[in-house]
Amino acid sequence: MFVTMMMTDQMLDLPPPLSAEVPMMHHMISSDASQQVILVQVNPGETFTIRMEDGALQCIQGPAEVPMMSPDGSIPPIHVPPGYVSQVLEDNTGVRRVVVTPHSECYQHSYSPALSPSHHIHPQYLTHPHFIPASHTSYYPPVSPGDVSPHQFYQHRLPPIYPEEIIPLYNVSTYMCHEEYCKPPPKKLKQPVERAGPNQVTSPLSSSYKTTTPCTTTANGYGKNHTSPGGGGGSPGSKRVDRRARGSPKQIDVEPQDHDVDARRVQAVPSGMEKPQVSKVQSRSALVSWTSVFLPGSSGRGWQGDGAPPTCNYELQLTDKGRDGKYKVVYSGEELQYTLTDLRPATDYHVRVCALSNSGRSPCSDVKAFTTHSGPPDMPLPPRLSHRTKSSLTLQWKPPADNGSKITNYILEWDEGKKNSVFREYSVGHQRHSKVVRLCPAAGYTFRVAALNDIGSSEFSTEVVFSTTGSLPQTSLPPLLVLAGPSWVALEWTRPNSCSPEEAVTYTLEMQDDTKGLEFYAVYSGLELTRKVESLRRNAQYRFRLITCSGEWRTAPSSLLVCKTTPDKPGSPLNPAANTVTHHSFCVTWEPPQDDGGSGDLTYVLEMSEGDSKERRWSTLYRGAERKHLCKDLKPSTRYSLRLSCVTAGGRSECSDKLTVCTLNPPPGQCQPPRIVGSVKHKELNLQWDGSVCGEEHVEFSLEMCATEEGSEQMEVYHGCETECTVGNLLPGTTYRFQVRAANNTGFGSYSESVEISTAAGPPGQCSPPKINVTSHSCAVVSWESKESSGTDISEYRLDWGRDSESLEVLFSGTETNFQISNLEASTEYCCRLQAVNHGGAGPYTELVTCRTPAAVPDVVSGVRLLDHPPSTADSESFFPSTCLALIWDEPCCNGADIISYNISIEDNTITVRNATCYVIRDLLPDSEYSLQIQAENEMGPGPFSHLLTVRTRPLPPSPPRLECAAVGPQSLKLRWGFCSKSPLTDGTTYVLQMEDKNQRFVVVYRGPSHTFKLQRLSESSRYSFRIQAVSKAGEGLFSETYNFSTTKSLPPTLKAPRVTQLEGNACEVTWESIQPMRGDRISYVLQVLGGRESENKHVYKGEETSFQLFGLQWNTDYRLRVYACRRCTDTLQELCGAFSPSAHLTLRRTDAALAVEADVAKAPVSRTLTDEQFAGLIVFSVVFLSVLIAFLLQLLI
Repeated sequence: MFVTMMMTDQMLDLPPPLSAEVPMMHHMISSDASQQVILVQVNPGETFTIRMEDGALQCIQGPAEVPMMSPDGSIPPIHVPPGYVSQVLEDNTGVRRVVVTPHSECYQHSYSPALSPSHHIHPQYLTHPHFIPASHTSYYPPVSPGDVSPHQFYQHRLPPIYPEEIIPLYNVSTYMCHEEYCKPPPKKLKQPVERAGPNQVTSPLSSSYKTTTPCTTTANGYGKNHTSPGGGGGSPGSKRVDRRARGSPKQIDVEPQDHDVDARRVQAVPSGMEKPQVSKVQSRSALVSWTSVFLPGSSGRGWQGDGAPPTCNYELQLTDKGRDGKYKVVYSGEELQYTLTDLRPATDYHVRVCALSNSGRSPCSDVKAFTTHSGPPDMPLPPRLSHRTKSSLTLQWKPPADNGSKITNYILEWDEGKKNSVFREYSVGHQRHSKVVRLCPAAGYTFRVAALNDIGSSEFSTEVVFSTTGSLPQTSLPPLLVLAGPSWVALEWTRPNSCSPEEAVTYTLEMQDDTKGLEFYAVYSGLELTRKVESLRRNAQYRFRLITCSGEWRTAPSSLLVCKTTPDKPGSPLNPAANTVTHHSFCVTWEPPQDDGGSGDLTYVLEMSEGDSKERRWSTLYRGAERKHLCKDLKPSTRYSLRLSCVTAGGRSECSDKLTVCTLNPPPGQCQPPRIVGSVKHKELNLQWDGSVCGEEHVEFSLEMCATEEGSEQMEVYHGCETECTVGNLLPGTTYRFQVRAANNTGFGSYSESVEISTAAGPPGQCSPPKINVTSHSCAVVSWESKESSGTDISEYRLDWGRDSESLEVLFSGTETNFQISNLEASTEYCCRLQAVNHGGAGPYTELVTCRTPAAVPDVVSGVRLLDHPPSTADSESFFPSTCLALIWDEPCCNGADIISYNISIEDNTITVRNATCYVIRDLLPDSEYSLQIQAENEMGPGPFSHLLTVRTRPLPPSPPRLECAAVGPQSLKLRWGFCSKSPLTDGTTYVLQMEDKNQRFVVVYRGPSHTFKLQRLSESSRYSFRIQAVSKAGEGLFSETYNFSTTKSLPPTLKAPRVTQLEGNACEVTWESIQPMRGDRISYVLQVLGGRESENKHVYKGEETSFQLFGLQWNTDYRLRVYACRRCTDTLQELCGAFSPSAHLTLRRTDAALAVEADVAKAPVSRTLTDEQFAGLIVFSVVFLSVLIAFLLQLLI
């Protein structure tokens, strides 16, 4: 950091004081007062901090140049961090710069040639009264540089006077790493400053302080400013200001600016970001989200500065080169999430995010790592041709990227040389080559290949065409038609002249059927020269072609043979029938045959024969395409036989079944008029007539009747073969007119002469309908009028009463004309009828008269009972037997008005329930007794209460215990819990343990009385959520809060014994098996060696390789080697080591050649050393021998 001071001798026109509380110094505005401008140059990666008058710190982030004004020319006190020193440098022009540099030998000073070290800052400047914050007598209030004449500036625009302490702070990473101190500061580029026009306004803070941040460091030392009207040189992408030669004045107009506004704008820099979160990770996409950042001044009492409030954008950076790799910006905007696309499957990515505001950039967040899922393989390259012959092609292809899942198979497809873009599968396998055989010479074939792994199949490669060798064979002659039938054709062909008699030639006959598409399919393949193709459609056209092939060649398809099958003989017409039969004609109809023989043109032939003789003589009546014919001019009462057949191009069908039709007889003549048989009655008459005049056997008669009154209609009262009948339902004392006619199968004859007959007198007639007067819901009065009978008095009236016509019963019988009915039901439909009776009999009933009783209050409620569980599932979650009662009852009779509510009386309270027959009473006391009654209420009022029911609530259910994790493993969790402290009943308590599954639903993993449970088969380093519930006789208690427990990471597996291979000299190579990375954690290996009589194993290698060479071993020395694996956790940087592998034994033996050379060079004998096993065996043998010897001596002494 450089602090440049410039002396000025000219008179400065300063503005009046901005505040009356801070007076302006008089000697600063006098003509003889000297002023000094201090230029503070802040390098990239450094922070320049000024203590304000109110004690707050204002931070300016480098690179920046901050001009300041000193009232008396003194240098402000600068506090530097440990390891830094300050120096005062003066150039040839008299400009002094205060330089803060690291106190290190490796730091290279990059001074300007015009600057030279002068001296250190004297300690007396630290206590100078003009730079003490509490002093108000030695500094000016903030002054805008626009009020100072332009020639007073030295290369930079001057900001307000800052009399506060200057405390340079540095980036944390720069301060912690000593290597950053040793790097030389970047050289400042000298560029000319653009001259501002007289009408332009330039803001000093927007150009000099645009990278100011609150005591934090941006990622690269640059920031962005979107609010500066005049532009500035804060960021690499912004327009740089031109610089003039040193000491030359510049003309610039600066608008005065409020210092408080600039301070608020500098402080509105975003704070640090939290680590982003990654979710919805797929093979080629992932969703990255982050939390919003806090902007100072943008919350609380709102933004108080000029212009728009500070906005914040976010910049998302991505790399796939590791945590310390080069990051690339993939998103910049205001959203709090972004979906990454076009990612590579099974690839480790690192993301970080930073915030950008109008005043600068926040530090980047911590790096978030994630790995994309495996995916289908990439599209492979097209196959290559490695070898070809006349009848085969050998193809090869390269494996594509497997995208994290090993490729299991390759699918090779081809178009079979048909050039129709229809591919068929030729081979499926894991090999990367295939040989296609039985091909035609000089023919082209199209191929494509796809890769397949456990995730799915890749896209097919681009199509490639390869051709076999050889010359084009001659085209086969087309087949010839020998004979055609309705469902077959016979074809023949000739042998090619170019084929030798000994050569085996195969013929393939292909056929095209329009109903099955345009493709040809083989119907024959063999050595014969003829073929009968069967199962064809009648009267249909087919196309045939021939392909000739031998062992080494195959001809192209021949030209087409178009042939057609013949039509077949049609079937017989169906369902012949005769209708509209008269005594001289009838009409015959029929339906077409089911099988028309393949031809649509049908001609029908109708033949007829008269009589029933055996030798029938058939004559043709009709021949044409119509399906009906009218046969006329026939004889009456004659039997005719008919048959049908149809004719097509395929021949004549067989005749249909015979149809026999008989013409009708002529209608009969006029009958004699009817006459009375027996005595005359009041309701019926017995009539008889003579039918012998008809002279036919099968004759029917129709008797018609009408009243003698004018306008009466004629009606038929009898139809049958008999010559007499009884006519009933007549009115007493009434005259009727009768006439009769005969009919046969031909029709009716003429009417007979009419005759008038009168009935005798009868019982009384029908009474007038009765009148009903409903007096209440249970009582009604029925009245009627008295009716005089013709000639005879009425002896009594009969009143029938009931709810419907089927339930009518005689309720009253007497001579009175009214009757009162009681004990009726409310809101019920009733009906009645009336009948008069005299000595002649009972008269007819009147029409039914209906009435309805009014509605009443409901009946008493019955069937009140208590349920153990709520009747509806919606109340199950909030139902507690200790404080709730579930009631249900039977719905009473509403008595004509719908029940609108029920009243439940419990103790002294009344609960109103809507129209429902169940209810849950809540907020009761546990283990308490209650008495309740229920009554129904409708529009008419409340009904009576039900009988008294005494119920009791259950005790409180137990509370959930506290859940703890007793033991944690990589794949297991042992949970335990204690007794329920608030439950009065601990005996018989059952615990229900639930675990949250992948769908965020809790499932039961344990139910029982135990207080511990161990879960197996869990995933390592995974988090699981649990909750527990206690169940007792009092009911089910509440679930506990959700407890989260995590499994640990697994140790690496134990390796097999390493393999040791002796090399030349006293060296050997040790190899061992490898272990795949465990959930993204790298695996390293540690090799230990125990040699000779050493008691401890020595570490000789640690790394990720699976082999290591040992040198400098001793001859004839036993070595034991073992290895174990270590897992380095990327998230916790912890190293988990597995168990040791079995030891591998190694003893270096010299070869015979080496022994011979050493024997010639040095004849000294070589002593042989015993191995550990041999030495231990020798000790055991010595101990056993000594024991036997002592036992033998003791035996001798005894």
